[in-house]
Amino acid sequence: QVQLVESGGGSVQAGGSLRLSCAASGYSYSSYCMGWVRQAPGKEREGVAAIDSDGSTSYADSVKGRFTISKDNGKNTLYLQMNSLKPEDTAMYYCAADIVYISCHAKTGYNYWGQGTQVTVSS
Repeated sequence: QVQLVESGGGSVQAGGSLRLSCAASGYSYSSYCMGWVRQAPGKEREGVAAIDSDGSTSYADSVKGRFTISKDNGKNTLYLQMNSLKPEDTAMYYCAADIVYISCHAKTGYNYWGQGTQVTVSS
């Protein structure tokens, strides 16, 4: 059973930075797609960033140049470094993963989800 546990959310002022972490367990597949999805109250889910098992990355236009997704295979941990945060980045951020997939990009459809971590950016 794939388990994903996020941490690192919190409150920050606009222009600040946060780093989210996602500890993954329960699988040892060589091919996977992992990503971050966010959802603000009253808004649809948005695929923020994704990383394929070969290290290729994908970002939503709204975060390009500000957010960086990365992974530490030795620690089975996914990261999202968020810089130059804006109030519109305020949302619940979810770590998600696919083991079987057709394409890996900043998407909202994944098979496995974490419980989410809240990010709040004040102006």
